[in-house]
Amino acid sequence: MSKFKGFSDAETFTSLPDAFFYRLLKEIDDAAELKVTIYFLWRVEHMEGPFRALCESDFDAKELGLAADEITRGLENAIQRGSILRSQHEADAFYFLNSPRGRAAAEAFAKGQWWESAKIMSPPMERPNVFKLYEENIGPLTPLIADALKDAEGLYSDEWIADVIELAVKNNKRNWKYCEAILKRWKEEGRHGQKDQQNSGKGSERYTDSQFSEFIKRD
Repeated sequence: MSKFKGFSDAETFTSLPDAFFYRLLKEIDDAAELKVTIYFLWRVEHMEGPFRALCESDFDAKELGLAADEITRGLENAIQRGSILRSQHEADAFYFLNSPRGRAAAEAFAKGQWWESAKIMSPPMERPNVFKLYEENIGPLTPLIADALKDAEGLYSDEWIADVIELAVKNNKRNWKYCEAILKRWKEEGRHGQKDQQNSGKGSERYTDSQFSEFIKRD
């Protein structure tokens, strides 16, 4: 078992219903059901819009640490318990939280009212925040680096920060000064020579070692 490194000081949190703790937690005795239920609550909490539901393929086996048959068993147990609802329209089935809004949404889906939306819906996964990205790709998070990252979040888009960290890894320049220098240049000149933060993706290859040699020392 690998040792958990601990939570960061900027960790995002997921709200769980009180009933999960004072009732469900003591009643659920199957690990698959417990994992599926918590995972479902996390995913739904981070979704936007009125249609908050998952299909069975949205339950990520790798993240859950479960086999496909265990996920199916966990879902069936949660449905029998009544914490999760399954609603079907024609050949499509989605899972909803058993709450007033979830029940209304499940009923509407069964009637075909949200069928088209459900077919093209891609439930958003939580995007790693800048602290997690840094720790996973650059190095340990120090108080000074944490402050710098907080400032960067206010100045640059999430996409830019994620892209510049990816670029630092690609160029083997794993330090924040290197990332920050590129971000400043992007803000001044644009990703492609135009001051447009929405125009991202290409152009990173022009940031060579010589341009940022003064920043290649590790933090």
